[in-house]
Amino acid sequence: MSFIFTSRHFKAHDSLKQLAEEETKKFAKIYNGIIKTEVILSFDKPENSIKYAEVIVHAKNNHTFTAKESSDDFTKSILSAIEKVEIQVRKYKDKLISHNSEHSIKNMDSEL
Repeated sequence: MSFIFTSRHFKAHDSLKQLAEEETKKFAKIYNGIIKTEVILSFDKPENSIKYAEVIVHAKNNHTFTAKESSDDFTKSILSAIEKVEIQVRKYKDKLISHNSEHSIKNMDSEL
């Protein structure tokens, strides 16, 4: 799984990059079909502005999960956006598992 970190119009601290990278490793533990993860940070004005974090996760079968969060702190924005994407990945995995089990049950019934 590759990791891309982008900070628009400013240089982000290494601690933010490490936090984002560590938190996005969760996705590979949940679903092993993750190909690439991107974290993009931006803000409106340099001081006292809203900080935005966007998380984009690319998975197998051309599937993309995205979430964009804003708050007064980059860490809060990153963590809440990652949480939203984590929910999407879990739902997708559950959907794959349920569809696969339905197909196998149908095949077993038709064979009987």
